[in-house]
Amino acid sequence: MTKIEQSYVIVDVFADEPLTGNPLAVVPDADGLADGQMRAIAKEFNLSETTFLVQPTAAGAQWRLRSFTAGGAEVGGAGHNALGAWIWLAAAGRVSPSPRPYVQQIGADLLRVEVALDSQQRVQVWMEQSPPAFGATARDRAELAAGLGLALEDLTAGQPAQVVSTGAGHLLVEAVSRAAVDRARPDIARLKAVLLAAGGEGAYLYSLDPLQPESGAVAYARFFNPVAGIVEDPATGTAAGPLMAALVARGVVPDGGSAVIEQGYLMGRPSRIRIDAAGPRIRIAARGLIVADGTLHL
Repeated sequence: MTKIEQSYVIVDVFADEPLTGNPLAVVPDADGLADGQMRAIAKEFNLSETTFLVQPTAAGAQWRLRSFTAGGAEVGGAGHNALGAWIWLAAAGRVSPSPRPYVQQIGADLLRVEVALDSQQRVQVWMEQSPPAFGATARDRAELAAGLGLALEDLTAGQPAQVVSTGAGHLLVEAVSRAAVDRARPDIARLKAVLLAAGGEGAYLYSLDPLQPESGAVAYARFFNPVAGIVEDPATGTAAGPLMAALVARGVVPDGGSAVIEQGYLMGRPSRIRIDAAGPRIRIAARGLIVADGTLHL
């Protein structure tokens, strides 16, 4: 049997300090790995996602990204799974801060990525998501509340829970307060059934009373994805983008504006996700840190 030595890194995304934000395993130069090996490696890391960097198959793309959950599901969309990969690419000298955008291939999507330096000369990655698509709503609000471990009155009356996608479709559920968001204790089986009926991957439970509105935050959120085997995720770019699109459509955030979504605080992994929205163009930004590296002996 051939032995494989495969390098990897752990990147904390949406983080300015180690052990905050959302940890991502990144496996570079992974073209020699089979799909089954990628799934097994993602299970070994047991993080919400592991991203493998491989050569692109689409013209014009510099990198192709494949991301798997610990449960073995390959996921689309561009959130921390992609941002963390580009943070590593910049740290490794594979890409440089430049006004010229790069292009990444994720599934069938080709998405622009900008690598820049912020005012403190730290690498910051800006990434486009797919144009927002507004899908179905959850019909049984009482069952949705029960699936989240909440009472019906914990959900904002008159605000439908709707699936919105900017690359991955998630059910956006507005709660009446941050306290209600923190009280959620999902019933995995019931919530999964509600999500599958609505056509959503995960549930993004949020309120419009963030901890730090003075710093640009507009919402406080938690993310649960029993469909992909993720109990709770501390920072979910593929859900924050749809929420920003929905808030712009409702007039909560002005079109052409920028805002922050707070997530991960109850998990002890505080994350601040910055999103820009201008018409159908949704962009997400992140800084991050490499907190571990090593070699897989396969």
